[in-house]
This record gives sequence, C-alpha cells and structure tokens, in this order.
Amino acid sequence: MEWEEMKRSSYYVPMRLQFFADEGGADKTEEATPKKLSDARKEGQVARSQELSTAVMLLAFFLVIKVFIGFIGTRFLKGFGDVYQAIDVYVADEFGAAMGSAFLRDGLVDILLICLPVFIVAVLVAFVVTVAQVKWKVTTKPLQPKFSKFNPINGFKRIFSKGKLFELIKDVIKIALIFYVAYSDLKEGAETVSVLYDFSLKQAVVYIGDFVIDLGIKLSAIYLIVGVADYIYQKLKFKKDLMMSKQEVKDEYKQQEGDPQVKGRIKSKMREVSQRRMMQKLPEADVVITNPTHFACAIKYDKEVSEAPVLIAKGADYLAQKIKEAAKENGIPIVENKPLARMLYYNVDLDSEIPRELYQMTAEVLAYVYKLKNGGAA
Repeated sequence: MEWEEMKRSSYYVPMRLQFFADEGGADKTEEATPKKLSDARKEGQVARSQELSTAVMLLAFFLVIKVFIGFIGTRFLKGFGDVYQAIDVYVADEFGAAMGSAFLRDGLVDILLICLPVFIVAVLVAFVVTVAQVKWKVTTKPLQPKFSKFNPINGFKRIFSKGKLFELIKDVIKIALIFYVAYSDLKEGAETVSVLYDFSLKQAVVYIGDFVIDLGIKLSAIYLIVGVADYIYQKLKFKKDLMMSKQEVKDEYKQQEGDPQVKGRIKSKMREVSQRRMMQKLPEADVVITNPTHFACAIKYDKEVSEAPVLIAKGADYLAQKIKEAAKENGIPIVENKPLARMLYYNVDLDSEIPRELYQMTAEVLAYVYKLKNGGAA
C-alpha cells in the first residue's frame, strides 16, 4: 500500500536501471590472453598511431630536402635553363616528332631525379615506422566490407565516443602548437623579408628555401611530440579495449583446452576401461604382492615371452582390495612384501618389465611361489 502511494506522489520518478549496467554485462578486469591478441591481430586490430607515422615522414621529408637541397637546386636550375632556352625553338615549331619526344623524356628524367631522394626516403620511413609499431604481419581482413559500418546507430556512437573526443582535443592542441611556432618564426623573419628586394634572385630563393625548410623541421618536431603522445594513448586504449571479463577467460580456456568437467569425465572413463582390461588379465598372474593393506601388484613371468617378470596389474586402497579378491577367486598366491609392493607400484608401469634393481627381490618371491605350487602338486 505504501509503495502504491509513493508511486502516485509527485516525488516518484521512474528509472530504468539497465541503463546503469556495464556494457557487456560484466566488468572487464583481466588482461587480454595471447589467443585474443593473436585473433585481434589477424583481424587487423593493432595499436598504431597515424599521427606518429605522418610526423616521422614529414620530419624525414624536410631533413632530406635540407641535405639534398644543393643537388635538387642544381638539377632544378639546369632543367629550368634547358626548357627556357628551348622555348623559342619550340614556339617556332622547329622540333620534329623525335626531338619533341626526346625533349619531353629529358624533362621527365630531370623531374624524377629531383624527386627520387624524397620518394625513396618517404617509402623507407613509412615502412620502418609502420613495422616498428605493429610488427610485420600481412592480413586482408581490414579490407573486407563490414555491414556493421553502414549502421547509422553505430556511426553516431563512433562520432560521440570518448575516442573522438580525444581526437578533437589532440587536433586542437596540434593546431595551436603549430600555429604558435609558425607565427613566432614568421614574426622573427618579417624584418628580413622586408629587405628581400636588396637580395639577388638566387640569394632570395636560397633564403626563403632555408627559412621554409627550418620552419618545416620545427613543425615536424612539434608534430612528432604529438605523434608519440598519440602512440602511447593508442597502446593504452588498445590494451583497455581488449580487456576481458573472468567469464570470457574461462570460456576461452574451455574452447582451447576443453571443458574441465568433460575432460574429467573422459579421464574417469579411460581409467575405468584401463582397470577393466587390467582385471581381465589378472587371472594370468603368477603372484600378487601386497603391502598388505594399501598396495597390491600382480606379476606374470613367462620366460618364452619376456626376459623378466611383467607387472600386469597394480592398485592402491580400494583397487588393491579388488585385486586381492580376484586373486583369491582365481587361486593366485598372495605374498606380503611391503618394500617390493611399494617399489613396484611407484616405479613400474603396467605391462612393463620390472627393472634390474628389483630382480633379486622378485626372484625370491617367485621362487617361494613355485615352491608352494610344486609342494602342493606333490
């Protein structure tokens, strides 16, 4: 009655508690297992920072330009001079088809030679940085289309996720730093730029080129810091995203190793089959050696089959009693020898010959049994 009155009051606010439940239904407190990491890698899920790759490539680009600026400038000026000198001939249409092709080919070769150092370094740096982040493993899974990506609900979730918020903050910081460094350098170089008209064309080009390259190196270094921070974040995020609940770890273990209960039942069945087979062979034994209450070991010796006696049955406690009962039913002598019974039980496998160290003790027991049989026959 009180509950009904509370529901009718103005202070009652209905709430759906499922909204407060954790995603996935369980806390993910366990680190990812090697199998889950391997599966994620096969799917193309790795901790990788595109910002770091871009930053290193930009830094390498400006450093290469700075190192090869003399070579690039010389080739550029030579190519420009050759083209400039041939303009009047080209306009007069005095080129034949072969000369035009040769002129075009030489121009393309000059362009390729100018760009070749940059291209080579860019490819090598991109490869090295990518392999350094994710190691070498080729997979085509990320290229396969996934219909879940076309789900508008999932799209909105990705847009308003914590990852996107971090990306936004990172971009704002990156732009702010780049703008600050660029503005500071431009402000410092503004006075020199104002007197560029006193420079020769070559001096002005060299100065502007050096200024742009140095600014590019500074901006790339700032970008590299952002890239390193992003890589650390991506590693931590990747580790957190792959965290598993205890139930997931148990389920994975069952998939790999099998259900422990099923494995236990299988082992139990195998023991039953082995014991049944062992008890079926027991009537062939020559003697059963006991401890006398805890262990029982049955030995058979056929010199035409084996060089030494063979242990065909053994057991402890309840199974030892079953072996002794079967021995009595089949008229097999039971001899008490505590040390020998213990050593046979712990050191000899079923259907295996006894070791040389036990020959003497076993021979004494068999001699006693044979003597009893022969005396009985007499």
